[in-house]
Amino acid sequence: AIGPYSQGIEIANWVFVSGQLGMQPETGELISPDFAPQARQTLENLRQIVLAAGCDLNCVMAVDVFLTDIGDFAEFNKIYTEYFSVHRPARAVVEVSALPKGAKVEIKCIVYRGGVN
Repeated sequence: AIGPYSQGIEIANWVFVSGQLGMQPETGELISPDFAPQARQTLENLRQIVLAAGCDLNCVMAVDVFLTDIGDFAEFNKIYTEYFSVHRPARAVVEVSALPKGAKVEIKCIVYRGGVN
């Protein structure tokens, strides 16, 4: 974490995952200045937190994505489907003026331990 917050918090069957960046867990630095590697690392960081909570990506119910350039939207969708191919959570994507550490993408999600029915 780069601030005073939890990576995720569990309440009953729900897990609320804080916004993730494309940082390497070992170093705390962005994996690359480029969008695609950051997007993949961000999704991988998100996946690892979901797994640590005893779930998988099929338990993700909602995803909020923040891009510093909405022009990356199409490329993001291609990368996103590498992680969410069949199961498609509710999702919002918004453009923001800046993100911490100069990141190009940040993603947060809400997980339900019951998964999709």
